[in-house]
Amino acid sequence: MPPRRPRVRSTTIVSVRHGGRVALAGDGQVTVGQTVMKRDAKKVRALADGKVLVGFAGAAADALALIDRFEGRLKDARGNVRRAAVDLAKEWRTDRALRRLDALLAVVDAQVSLVVSGGGDVIEPDDGVIGIGSGGAFAAAAAKALVRRAPDLDAPTIAREALLIAAELCVYTNERVTVLEVAPADAGPGAAGGAA
Repeated sequence: MPPRRPRVRSTTIVSVRHGGRVALAGDGQVTVGQTVMKRDAKKVRALADGKVLVGFAGAAADALALIDRFEGRLKDARGNVRRAAVDLAKEWRTDRALRRLDALLAVVDAQVSLVVSGGGDVIEPDDGVIGIGSGGAFAAAAAKALVRRAPDLDAPTIAREALLIAAELCVYTNERVTVLEVAPADAGPGAAGGAA
């Protein structure tokens, strides 16, 4: 029997849709086994001039390959995020090489928030809150509470605070948070938000 590889636990991603704004945030920690290997990884990306955001949980190389595929599907779908996500999920589930990729994607734009998996799943949450990765459930719970109890906060602030709360609970999540915001439809390139 081959030796077991140390499990990589490296991500908490949260997305919040609130008050007409959409934000996606990720922590910076990459952990292999019991060792923190990196503290400031960037696990969220802006595509399509900031109009589409994607965050990943799982094996980084696998996720980056999937993001490249998603970006190609997004171009083919002329910016239709839902169609691009469904096309990627179909390909991911049926392609022999892609099936082995171990990752989960959170994809958002101004209209839709989706979780895309290799099992062919494309899931749209009812309330516009997504949490994936090691601390995803903690971050999603915190974001839901903040949306309900602090409605005056904006989506980027809620995403940042939710990740900081998750970092207090999940040993695989740290406080080095990157927050991106979906660019308004009339904004030009580079309009997405920056690091927190």
